[in-house]
Amino acid sequence: MDPVIVVGAGPVGLALSLALADQGVPSVVLDEGPGKEEPRPARTVVLREDTADLVLRLGCASLHEEGLRWSGWRSVRRKQLVRAVPLGGEDGTVPLPSPVHVPQHALTRGLRSAAGAHELVRLVPFSRLDTLEQDPHGVTAHTRSPGATWWRGSHLVGCDGARSTVRKLLDIRFPGRTAVERHAVAALRAELPWPGEAVLHRSPPWRTGGSEVTARPLPEGVWRLDWLLPPRGELVTPDALITRIRDTLAGWCGETPPYELLDTGVYTLHHRLARRWRSGRAFLAGDAAHLLGALGTQGLDEGLRDAENLAWKLAQAWHQDASELLLDSYQAERRAAVASRLRAADQSLPILRGGAGLRTLVPGSARGHDTLLADGHLGCGPLGAPPSYARSPLSPQRAGAHTPVDTPPGAPVTDVGVTAPDGTSVRLRDRLGRGHLLVVLVAPGTGVWDRRHWLTAGVMPRLVEAVDALPVKAELLVSESYPGATAHTVLLVRPDGYLVAAFDGVRPAELLAAADATRGGAPGTECGRGGTDGEGKAHRHRDSGRGGDGDGTTADDRPGPRGTGRAPGRSRRSRGSDRTADVD
Repeated sequence: MDPVIVVGAGPVGLALSLALADQGVPSVVLDEGPGKEEPRPARTVVLREDTADLVLRLGCASLHEEGLRWSGWRSVRRKQLVRAVPLGGEDGTVPLPSPVHVPQHALTRGLRSAAGAHELVRLVPFSRLDTLEQDPHGVTAHTRSPGATWWRGSHLVGCDGARSTVRKLLDIRFPGRTAVERHAVAALRAELPWPGEAVLHRSPPWRTGGSEVTARPLPEGVWRLDWLLPPRGELVTPDALITRIRDTLAGWCGETPPYELLDTGVYTLHHRLARRWRSGRAFLAGDAAHLLGALGTQGLDEGLRDAENLAWKLAQAWHQDASELLLDSYQAERRAAVASRLRAADQSLPILRGGAGLRTLVPGSARGHDTLLADGHLGCGPLGAPPSYARSPLSPQRAGAHTPVDTPPGAPVTDVGVTAPDGTSVRLRDRLGRGHLLVVLVAPGTGVWDRRHWLTAGVMPRLVEAVDALPVKAELLVSESYPGATAHTVLLVRPDGYLVAAFDGVRPAELLAAADATRGGAPGTECGRGGTDGEGKAHRHRDSGRGGDGDGTTADDRPGPRGTGRAPGRSRRSRGSDRTADVD
């Protein structure tokens, strides 16, 4: 079968290609740029626990090397400390997990290195998309300048940023709000009073502090400082920014300490949400599908969740075909989750940035406002917590055999220790992203047994038989315990780590029904085809040409029937020279 075409080689596009490769699906990544990242220390991202784990699973070594886990969070108002929150490390001894702060160019470089080393990922620089067509069997794409190349894929995913060409070719609207927040940003190396801790300072007492300034640490004594600017009208000159830096450092340290200025910028944040995230065999992900970032929310977090959600569904379609319901569920789940995040931010902005309207929804005290503002930064509450897919079209019907645990259906599972089929002890999250369901038996005491004994004892033979009978591939794991679960509870977990259902014992019929619901039911005659209709043909061919080969290579640009393949040969690759800076 033809590979999946991924348009855009930012963090989201690269993560998607790696997630597909881990599930045995080849991809071609079309990159407008030269295939290398320009260092921008002031452009950083904050990854929550789930997305940081995903990036590490995909083989991104730079997260450990160039990222920093915060040890704490401080909120200050004027001269008073309002809140100090310790943040947990990887051992989980502190309830609130620590985000990972990393320069975006370092994250992208690490993902690109992992993708370049994978035999199922093909990176193609200088490839600018200008044409996209669909038929019942796949997608044909064309890249231009200076050489013209045709590509053939089973599906296509636009991860090409806020100015997405894929979105425009699919004629999908991108409504929303412009200039929700503006920030002046500086990356510098200095010694501040809170090594390893992030700081949010509201209404700082010095003249140039503005209404809010944050300091977020990076490795090797580097900090990113953000000053909230008025929505419109304030021009930030280099001299004015230097004055802000010196006054802010002096306000925190008593006097301006020595510092090394590494990078500066002014960022404007927009809130937008694409009307549709799927059109036939074409999908949108990351900034091509949504823009957010106000109040500490992280657009890249959501983009990586898009990639993880879509990857296992495309893998199912690529290997075994898939129902339309399974492919449609990507939009149903992810668009609803991001819409909820945007709605929470839009409701909170009048409260936290002044104005009337919703102020009465939150206590008027500084502490109440601080809690709401910290949520987006720390990954809590409506502004920051990982999404739940409780209303997913893939959710099974409630049955009498279902039993409650501390994780509600549709929410991310807790990362507990499990025993794998080969007898090794691993973390549950280590088994995610492999394209199959996970069935976890909670069996206290099995950790001290030899695997040869507990595989043939108690309920295990019946459970093994039930797992083997499922309509999709599943892996059976055993755990000593799970929060809120009693002995012999059976958990069904999706490939992306979300709980499908928990059962009070081995229930073969109910387990099979839940697994069938998770795959969206049996594929029909048109399932997974994504046939073109009025929306499917996004652009007419500008040149005569042919479709590509199953390995991602393409036929040359001689006249020929559209959408046909050709034996691997001497195809020309695009050498376009344009590049956009806002690729996901």
